[in-house]
Amino acid sequence: MENYTICKCKKVTYFDVEDAVHQSKTFEDLEKTFDEVQAITHCSTGCGGCHDKILDAISQIMSK
Repeated sequence: MENYTICKCKKVTYFDVEDAVHQSKTFEDLEKTFDEVQAITHCSTGCGGCHDKILDAISQIMSK
């Protein structure tokens, strides 16, 4: 997978999200995992425009 910026406001990349997902304690629950990824990376706390892209990335990572 190629690394790319998902959250421009906080400069969070796909690899940042992937690292945060692997630190997550609730890997089986998408919404709780999103909350944990957000706490680690601060993604989707600026304009919020990346919310769905972050969820998509988490979903892809969880299905690997």
